[in-house]
Amino acid sequence: MTNRFYTDGSPPDLCDLAVVTAEQMQRIETVLFDAGMPVAALMEKVAGRIARWIIERYPRDRTSKVGFIVGPGHNGGDALVVARELHHQGYQVHLWCPFSQVKTLTRQHSTYLEYLGISCDPLEDNLDSYDLIVDGGFGFGLTRPLSGEIATGITSINNSSVPVVSIDLPSGLETDSGNVLGIAIQADQTLCLGLWKLGLLQDRALPYVGEPHLIPFDIPTAAIQPVLAHSPSVQRITSETAIAHLPLPRSPIAHKYTIGHLLLIAGSRQYAGAALLAGKGAIASGIGMLTLIVPAGLKDTVVSQIPEALVIAAPETETGAIARLPDALEWDDYDGVACGPGMTPQAEVIEAIMECDRPLVLDADALNWLSQNDPQQRLTQRSAPTLLTPHPGEFRRLFPDIWQEATIPGKAAQQAAQAAHCTVILKGAISAIAHLDGQLWFNPNSTAALARGGSGDVLTGLVAGLAAQHYRRDPEGGDQLLIAAIAAVWWHAHAGRWLAARQTVLGCPPGQLVEALSPALAEALTQPKPGH
Repeated sequence: MTNRFYTDGSPPDLCDLAVVTAEQMQRIETVLFDAGMPVAALMEKVAGRIARWIIERYPRDRTSKVGFIVGPGHNGGDALVVARELHHQGYQVHLWCPFSQVKTLTRQHSTYLEYLGISCDPLEDNLDSYDLIVDGGFGFGLTRPLSGEIATGITSINNSSVPVVSIDLPSGLETDSGNVLGIAIQADQTLCLGLWKLGLLQDRALPYVGEPHLIPFDIPTAAIQPVLAHSPSVQRITSETAIAHLPLPRSPIAHKYTIGHLLLIAGSRQYAGAALLAGKGAIASGIGMLTLIVPAGLKDTVVSQIPEALVIAAPETETGAIARLPDALEWDDYDGVACGPGMTPQAEVIEAIMECDRPLVLDADALNWLSQNDPQQRLTQRSAPTLLTPHPGEFRRLFPDIWQEATIPGKAAQQAAQAAHCTVILKGAISAIAHLDGQLWFNPNSTAALARGGSGDVLTGLVAGLAAQHYRRDPEGGDQLLIAAIAAVWWHAHAGRWLAARQTVLGCPPGQLVEALSPALAEALTQPKPGH
């Protein structure tokens, strides 16, 4: 997969893709300031864009009243410039700055607002009178827990019903980990400045971030390149990126044997539905051929539900799990293999499957088996690429030491992928995809509608189907599993959001989710590209 942003100049969406730490953002800003950009000029530019965003989404009426939390640093300075601009547009503006010492530039803006007659009083005394609160307390780089007056004020705001817009990050969130430092404001909207901050892409931060938006301020590529090298190692998945990683367009002379052939090994008497959902997810991926191996007792059921698949009955144990693989099985017949959904831990055939020389997707009970059988050694010894799809509990069992030491789940996935020479989809509210070459991708747009048993089985079939198609197209590519993971995780989440928008977050059962994959994608493909 080509992942170089600076060979022909960066694409327009580089700032929407790259994710930075506090240290990286500070270095990028230092490059700008050393190049001659005045701090005051950058503050004016950023704050002007924030003010326009607020005016657009919170139009003024005769009584519009906006309260501002003003921090001691330049985040507070941004808030003061926004307050000044809203004041000039006719909004009633009130300030709250519970700090005795502030940076020089922030003090200068505060002095001018005093000249304009804008009051500075505690907000918590009359919160019900505000139409909006703008949180300019602390942006990136906060390291100490909030306490005292600012913590008391945030508690009052969180207990109110007044909408909150945070500048850069909600005050109280640690920039990189998304951890709450003492207390954090619960924003309805967060306006991230310049480049996406790593902490905003952590599950633990979601209750505080609300809806995130990027406010770009035209950072030149020359300022980003020295810090992020030739490509950002941590990135967000956008719809444009994901769609570009689908196996499209398809050749007009394609036929089923040239599209890709997936072998899916799944199911047991106890968990028949997992095999069905994974199989239907694979069919939805557009795979040319699907062979599905299930316990003999499930064959008729699977054939009736997935007539498109070639269903092979495997000998089964007394408990209804797959006892052994069919004798005539040849790995060379397939472009990809997936196993695990619904197999039960008693399915010892997983050891034989680990020996296949095809791209391999492991989920559910395959991961449970792997966690008991020296996972790192097993994975590094494989001759073909492997993709793991664990939720946090499964990941913790697979890589306990890495999980314990990592500061954020995505970094744990990144370390595991490199140590075990595999690709990892660490599932969550914001799923992380890590590749053995160090790349880390986050899918920022998902939905709690997917928090249902069976959703992961759909994803397994979908990603395996896409991986087989990519392998068929380019057997020597080496990054087929990463490409498939980026596309599948986005597509799966997008279908969940598409269905939830029509049936609420309570109305997204996996059986309907798999049926929503095709229409949701078709709608996405018709959307105009940014700038068109």
